[in-house]
Amino acid sequence: MRKNSRWASSTHSFSARDSELASSLGLRRTRQNSSNVTDRGSTEQELMGGFQILRRTVKEVHDLEALPLPELLAPFCAIIRSPLSTGPITSAALSALHTFFLCKLINSKSISLDAALAELSNTVARCKFEASDMSGDEVALLKIMTVIQACMCGSVGHTLGDVEVCEMLETVLTTCCQMRLSEILRRSAEQTMHALVRTVFSRLDQLDPLKEEEKVASNTPNSEETDVKMSVSTELHTSPQQEESDSSTEVEEPPKEDVPDKQPVPPTPRDARSEYGLPSILELLRVLINILDPGDQAHTDSTRLTALRILNVAFEASGSRICSFPSLATLVVDHGFLQTTLRTISTMFETMRPRLKLQQELFLAFTIDRLAPPPTVQKPQFGLGLKGVASPRPGTPTVTTPKLGPVNPDLDLEKGPSTPRLQVAPARGDTRELLLETLSLISRQPSFMVDLYSNYDSDMNCENMFERLIDFAARGVYPLQSGPGQEYGPQNSQYLCLDLILAFVNHVAARAEGFVDSWPEHYTPPSGLMQTKSQKQLVLTGAARFNTKPKSAIAYLEENKLIYNDPNESREHSLAVFLKSSTRLDKRLLGDFISKPDNIELLKAYMKLFDFKNVTVADAMRDMLETFRLPGESQQISRITETFAEIYIATEPAEVKSQDAVYVLAYSIIMLNTDLHNPQVRKRMTIDDYKRNLRGVNDGSDFSSEYLQDIYDTIRKREIVMPEEHTGQLGFEYAWKELLTRSKHAGEFMTCNTSQFDKEMFRAVWRPVVSAIAYAFITFDDDYVIERAIAGFRQCATLARHFQLPDVFDYVVVSLSQATALLSDSLPSQVPNYPVVEVEGQSITVSSLSVKFGTNFKGQLAAVVLFNIVNGNGNSLREGWTQIFEMFENLFLHSLLPTRMLQMEDFLGGVSIIPLRRSQPLRQPQRSDGLLSALSSYLMTPYSSSADALVPDATESDVENTLCTIDCITSCRLDELYKQILQLDLEALVSAVRALEALAHERTVARLKQESDDINSNLDTTLEGNYSLPYDPASVFLLETMVSIACQTPQYIEEIWPVVFEHLSALLTSPTQYSILLMERAVVGLLRICLILATKPSLRDQIYISFDLLARLPPTVASSVAEQLAAGLVLIVTKHRGIISSPTEWGLAFALMRATLSHPEASRQSFELVQSLVADGPTQFVTPDNFGGLIAVLDEYATVAGDTTESQQQGRRTQPLNSSNSPVIERGLKAIDMLSDLKRFWSNPTFEGRPTWKIYALPLLSSLARQSSNTSREIRHSAILHLQRTVLGPHLKLDAQDQGQVDELFNRVIFPLLDELLKPQVLMRDPMGIPETRLRASALLCKAFMQFEARDEQMADIRVLWIQVLDLLDRLMHVDRRDQLYEAVPESLKNVILVMSATGSLVPPPAGDDTRDERQKALWGATHERVERFLPGFLEEVLPSPVPEPESTPTTPAPPQPEAQTPNTPAA
Repeated sequence: MRKNSRWASSTHSFSARDSELASSLGLRRTRQNSSNVTDRGSTEQELMGGFQILRRTVKEVHDLEALPLPELLAPFCAIIRSPLSTGPITSAALSALHTFFLCKLINSKSISLDAALAELSNTVARCKFEASDMSGDEVALLKIMTVIQACMCGSVGHTLGDVEVCEMLETVLTTCCQMRLSEILRRSAEQTMHALVRTVFSRLDQLDPLKEEEKVASNTPNSEETDVKMSVSTELHTSPQQEESDSSTEVEEPPKEDVPDKQPVPPTPRDARSEYGLPSILELLRVLINILDPGDQAHTDSTRLTALRILNVAFEASGSRICSFPSLATLVVDHGFLQTTLRTISTMFETMRPRLKLQQELFLAFTIDRLAPPPTVQKPQFGLGLKGVASPRPGTPTVTTPKLGPVNPDLDLEKGPSTPRLQVAPARGDTRELLLETLSLISRQPSFMVDLYSNYDSDMNCENMFERLIDFAARGVYPLQSGPGQEYGPQNSQYLCLDLILAFVNHVAARAEGFVDSWPEHYTPPSGLMQTKSQKQLVLTGAARFNTKPKSAIAYLEENKLIYNDPNESREHSLAVFLKSSTRLDKRLLGDFISKPDNIELLKAYMKLFDFKNVTVADAMRDMLETFRLPGESQQISRITETFAEIYIATEPAEVKSQDAVYVLAYSIIMLNTDLHNPQVRKRMTIDDYKRNLRGVNDGSDFSSEYLQDIYDTIRKREIVMPEEHTGQLGFEYAWKELLTRSKHAGEFMTCNTSQFDKEMFRAVWRPVVSAIAYAFITFDDDYVIERAIAGFRQCATLARHFQLPDVFDYVVVSLSQATALLSDSLPSQVPNYPVVEVEGQSITVSSLSVKFGTNFKGQLAAVVLFNIVNGNGNSLREGWTQIFEMFENLFLHSLLPTRMLQMEDFLGGVSIIPLRRSQPLRQPQRSDGLLSALSSYLMTPYSSSADALVPDATESDVENTLCTIDCITSCRLDELYKQILQLDLEALVSAVRALEALAHERTVARLKQESDDINSNLDTTLEGNYSLPYDPASVFLLETMVSIACQTPQYIEEIWPVVFEHLSALLTSPTQYSILLMERAVVGLLRICLILATKPSLRDQIYISFDLLARLPPTVASSVAEQLAAGLVLIVTKHRGIISSPTEWGLAFALMRATLSHPEASRQSFELVQSLVADGPTQFVTPDNFGGLIAVLDEYATVAGDTTESQQQGRRTQPLNSSNSPVIERGLKAIDMLSDLKRFWSNPTFEGRPTWKIYALPLLSSLARQSSNTSREIRHSAILHLQRTVLGPHLKLDAQDQGQVDELFNRVIFPLLDELLKPQVLMRDPMGIPETRLRASALLCKAFMQFEARDEQMADIRVLWIQVLDLLDRLMHVDRRDQLYEAVPESLKNVILVMSATGSLVPPPAGDDTRDERQKALWGATHERVERFLPGFLEEVLPSPVPEPESTPTTPAPPQPEAQTPNTPAA
C-alpha cells in the first residue's frame, strides 16, 4: 500500500534457523532490521522451515503460554508477508492468527506481547500473495479485516500503540475506499471500520485531555508519534486483478535499499511504550476530514459518503467527549470543513429558496438548536419528543420516550411544531461564530424576517420560526453559562446575535418609513395568513387541552368552530380529520381515546382517512401505527385491528379472502415486528415459523409463500417504529422522510418585503428585543455597538409610537432608565448638607449623585437618549412614567432639577422654592406654650442639629464631575419634558399622574405604615398613631408636581381628580403623622384643585367632600395651615359664590372658617369674607340657607375675642385689650354688630313662608345672649345692648299670642343669660364690669316680662314663668348687697307688679266678696308667697290690700310650693 515503511524502527526481525543456530553454537549474528524482514521467506523452503522449527519448539514446551508470542506468530507472519504465497494459503495463515485470538493464546499476559502486536500490525499492513481467483483473494482480504478487528476490539486492543493502531486503521480504511473491489468486500470493510472507530473513539472517555494534549504538543521529529501518519489511496495497490506481468498481490512495496545508516532498533520494552491514545485518534480524524475536502479531486462522492458515515459513527460514539480535547475540536471546526459546508448551505438557500421551504426550516431549527445553550429546566413538549431528532411536523415521533404528562400551562402555545433536527451539544468558540455568521449571511435580506413569519409562523404545520429565531438571538446577546457562577466575557457571537436583532429592528423601521414592496397577487393574501396564524393558536391550545383532558378539548374546539362546522359532514368524521391532522396531540393519549368503546364510530371515521388502495398490509399497518401509539389493553388493540381489517378489506387487497384474515394478519404483523426487533427476544421467529403460524387463516386456506415472505422481509428490513420510539438513525430517517412528504404539499416559499405583518411581528417579540438591546448597551464597551444600541432604542420607540404599543415604549423607558444610574433603590428622606460652590457666578451644589453621575459616561448617554426619546413621545408612555418621575425625584434631592420644577404655588406669596431642609417653618405660627409649640419644636429639631451644619469640602474633580452632570441634565431638556407633560393626551396624562401618586404614596402612607410597624414590633407595643414621619422634601416635590399638573390641565380634571384626591385624602386623614409643610402643601393643593372643580358642575359635590376633609383637621394642624386654608376658601367662595347653596354646603364652608379663627391672619381673611356676605350690595348673599351658619360663625368670632381677652388677663398684661389695640377684639365687636344687623333680613321675601322665630330669630337672640357674658367688656355690653334692642324692638318676629314662643324667649335667651352672669367664675373675668352687665340684664328681664307677659290681653297661665322671674330677681338682689342691684331690683320689681296690676294680671284679694277668677287667685297667691321670702311686706306696700269688711272673705290659697318652684329648678 505504501511506498516507504515508517515503522521499521519499531518492529522486530525474526530469524527462522540462522538466529537459533548461531545462538546454539555461540556465534554472534547481527539482528536484522525489520525493514529487511521481507527478504526472509524468499523461498518456500525457508517458509516451511519456520513451521518446522515452531513444531519442534512446541513439542519441547509443556505450556504454550510460556512460549514467547513472537516465536509462535513468526511462521504465520512470514507466510502472510511472503509474495510467494497464494490467496488460500494466506487466508489459512490469517485464519490461524484469528484462531489464536479466539483461543486466547494472544492475551494481555502473553510473553513479549508488545513485540508480537507490532509484528502483527506490520504483517497485515504488508500482506502479499500471488493473485488467483477473485473470490479467493477477497476472502484473504476479509480475513485481514477479521484479524484486525479481533486484535483491536479484543482483550489486547488497549495494549496497542499509536503506530500499530494507525497501521491497522489505514489498512481497513484503504480497503473501504478501493472502488475496484467488490461491493460486499467494501461494505464488510466499512462495517469493520465502524467497529474499530467505535472502539478507538470510546478510548476518549478514559483519556485525560490535559495529558494527551501535552503528549501531542511535545512530539519531536524522532519520537514514535512522529510516525503516526495515515494515508488513503483510491488506486488499487492490493488487488487480485493485476496484470499478468505482476506475480503477486502487494499490500505495500518493499522499502528502498539505500536507506542511509539505518540501524536496527531493538524491541521496545513493555513498560517503555504507552498505549494508543489521542495521536492515533487525531490522525484518523484528520484523514477522514481530508477525504471530505471538496477541493481534493482524488476522492469521489462515494468515498466522501463513506467517510461521512465513519465520522457519524465517531460522533455517535463520543461526540460529546470530542469537545474536551482542543486539538480534536479545532480539527472538527477547521475552516476548510465547516465553513465551506455552511457557505454552500447559505448559497443554496439564497439561490434556491423558493423550492427549499421546509429544508430551510430544518436548517434554521438545527442551527438554533446547535447554538442554543442547554436548557436548565425541561418543559413538557406538545408532542412526543425525539432525543436526537425532532419531528418534521408537530407531534410526530421523536427519539426516546419522554415522560408524558399534562401540558405546562405556562408553555408558550405560540411555539410551533418541531422540525427534523439532530440535537447536539451547544456549539462553542469558532463553530458558534461560523454558524452565527451563516445566520447573519442568510438573514441580511430586509425581507428575511417577514418571509419567516409569512411562511412558517403563519403556516399551520410549521414551526414559529420567526419568533424562535428572534428569541434565540435575544438570548445569544447574553453570555453563555460555562458552569455554576461562571460566565464567558463578551464574545464575537454575542455581537453577531445583537447584529441580528438590530438588523430586524432596522428593517422594520425602514418599512415603517415607507420602504416596502407590494404583496404579489399570486401569493396567499396577508389577511388569510393572519387568519391562519390566529387559527393556529386556537389549534395549539386545543391540542394542549386534548393532551390533558380530551373531553374539555373537544368542547373547546367546537366552541371555536374548529370542528363540527359542516352540516353535511358527520361529527365523527369532522373530529377524526382534526385528530389525524393535528400533529401536537399526545399519540399515546390519541390511541387510547379513539379505541374506547364509546368511540367506535370515531375510530372507523379515523381509519377511513387512510388510503389503503394497492398498499400491502404491512405498509398499511405501518402507515396506521405511525399516527398513534397502540394502547396497552388487549381489548383496545382488538378494536383497532378489527376496524383496520374492516377498512382494509374494503379495498379488495390481493390474496386476502376475508376480514378475519386481515384481522389475523394485522395481529401477526404486530407480533412479528416485536419478535424481530425487540432486543429482549433471543430466539427470533423464522420465516418458517411465521408461515406455520398463519396456516389456514385465509378463510380456511393458506397464504402464498411469496406473500408471507414479502411481509416477513418487509418487517425484518424495516421495523415498524411506533410514535415515541423513533431513535437514532432510524428516527432521523423517518423524520427526513416526513419532511420530504410534506415538501410535496408545502407550496412555494413566499418572499416579499411587505409591512403588513410588521405590527404583529413586533408585538410578538418586542420584549426580548428591547431587553437584549438594553443589555448590550449596559454591558458592552465597544463604541460602535453602543452607538447601534442607541439607534435601536430610538427605532423601537419610534415603532412603539407608530404601532400604538405603549407597553413597548414603557419597556424601552424602563430599560434605559436602569442604564442611567439615576434610579436609586432607597432615596434618603433627609438631605445631607452638600457643599455649594460658585462657578462663573452660578451656585452649584456638589452632591454625591452629581459626582458619581459625572463619571458615568454610559449613564449620561442613556439619560440623554432616554429623555430625547420621551420628549415628543409622551403620549406613547404609560407605566414608564414611574421611572421618569423617580429620576426627577432623585435629581431634585441632589439639586439638579431646573428651577421651574422646584416651585410651589400658594394663595399668599405666589411662588416659592421647595426647601430641601426645614430649618424653620415657612411662616411663624402664633406663639403658644401648648401642643403646637411642642410640635413645631419636634419638627425643627432634626434640621437644626449641629451635625447637619457640617458641610464637607468639594474637590476640583468633584466640581468638574458636577459640571459634567449639569451639562448632561441640560442636554436632557427636562423643563421641555415637563411642559410637554401638560400637553399630553388624556390616557397618557392619567398614567403620569398615577405614577406620581404611586411614588408619593410610597414615600408617605406606605412608609409611615412600614416604619410604625417596625417600631411596634421592636418595642412590642402599639403607638396608636403617635409616630410621625420627619420632613421629606421628596414627598413635597411629588405632591407639588402632581397638583401642578392637575391644575394646569383643567380639561381633564374629571379623570385626574380621583387619583389626586386619593393621595390627598390619605394624607389629610392622618395629618399629625406628617410634617407641617407637607400638610400645608396638601391643603393648598386640594383648595387649588377645588377652584377648578367649581367650574365643573358634575364635580361640585367633590368640593364639599374636600371641605369636610379639611374641616376635620385637628386644631393644631388647622392652626398651622390656617392662613393657606383661609386664603383658598376666600378665593373659592369669592369667585364661585353660586356653587354654595344648601345649608349643608354653607355649613362646611363656615366650618372651615371656624377652623381658621385661632390664626390672626387667617381669621382676618375669613372675617372679611363674612363681611362681604353680610354687607349691603346689589346682590344679597344672606339667604335662609346660610343664615344659621352666619350666626354660628359670627358668634365664634365674638367667642374667640372673649377667649383672647381671658388669655391676656391670665398673662397679666398691664394694658387691657380693646377694639383699638386688638384686631381680634375689633372683629369680635364687629361680629356682634353684624349679628344684630342680620335681623334686617327677616323681612326679605326669601325668608317669608318660613318659621322666622324658630329658625332665624331665636338662634340670633341666643347668640347675642351668649355673647352678653363675653369676657371682653366691649363685646359684652354691645351684645346685651343689641339683645335688648332686638327683644324690645319692633323687628322681633315673636307672636305674643303664642305662649310657646314667649316661653322660648325667656327659657332659651334671657334666663340662661342671667344664670351665666350670676356664676362666680363669670364675675371673676371682669369684676368691675359684670355688675353693670347684671344690672342691664335684670332690666331686660323686667322689661321683657312686662312687654310679653303683663299685657292686657294675657289669658295664659304665667305663674311658672313669673315665679322664675322672681327667683332670678331674688338671686340678683342678694348676689352682693353692696351692688347696685340690691337697690335696683326692688324698683324694677315694683314696676313690674304695678304693670301686672294695671293689666289685671296680678289682683290682690278684695275686702269683700272675692270676684277674682281662679287664674288671678292662683297668681296672687304664688306671687305673695314668693315675694315675701326676699322682700317681706313689699307686696303690701306696692299693692295695699283694701280695708276688710266685717265679714271677711277667705283668700284663695296659694298654689302648692312645688308647682311654683319646679320651673325655677333648672334655671338655678
